[in-house]
Amino acid sequence: MGILNVTPDSFSDGGDFFSPEKALNHAREMVEEGAAIIDVGGESTRPGAAIIPVDEELDRVIPVIEAIRAESDIPVSIDTSKPEVMRAAVGIGASMINDVRALQEAGAAEMAAELQVPVCLMHMQGGPQTMQLEPQYADVVSQVKDFLRQRIGHCIAAGLPRELIVIDPGFGFGKTLAHNQALLRGLDRLLEFELPLLVGVSRKSMIAHMLDLQVDERLYGSISLASIAVWQGASIIRAHDVAATLQAIQVSYMCRTKGN
Repeated sequence: MGILNVTPDSFSDGGDFFSPEKALNHAREMVEEGAAIIDVGGESTRPGAAIIPVDEELDRVIPVIEAIRAESDIPVSIDTSKPEVMRAAVGIGASMINDVRALQEAGAAEMAAELQVPVCLMHMQGGPQTMQLEPQYADVVSQVKDFLRQRIGHCIAAGLPRELIVIDPGFGFGKTLAHNQALLRGLDRLLEFELPLLVGVSRKSMIAHMLDLQVDERLYGSISLASIAVWQGASIIRAHDVAATLQAIQVSYMCRTKGN
């Protein structure tokens, strides 16, 4: 899953692809590098990020999705928590919803059930404004698992078929380095849900905490984490650097499954 942030303030590439033309060019590059899904987001969810109005988010993402759809049939995911944005994006060709708030916003679960497209439910302790202010867990893997179990049940009850659900443990979202490391070690425990597992670790601050690196220096750490996640059973890897990450996870997957 190639990351396409159409924002001025995302932690890694904020402002790089803010114009529709630059965003489309980057989408083309990621498709050429082997991306299987393009994840388009119009609202930053980095620590401390502000919530933006619905209209502003729509103005950012809709032209980009329309442009991608006009020239490619690659699946497009809309990275949003807002029901109105979900409806508009799917209406013009997005085929997946990626929600860091796990459809907890008012009307989001009902909207997803109405749209009947795959949805990724992510765990986050708190919200982007507060999530990194001393996050605490007694057992991070168990608590993430309990949260996802609850959200899966809620969404199924709202009318979203189980086969349309993807889960994401939310690395870096309300978690310290120790929490992230424990979650990575215990990632295979989430396979008990028998649902696709999405992992996003690309360029995240956990690499900086381990290696003291700036955002633009975290490629090797990112692909190492992605490879570990695939070895642990992840089905989808969300990444900024598609070509390098794809090579790394293909090797990890082939070794894990004894594939050719």
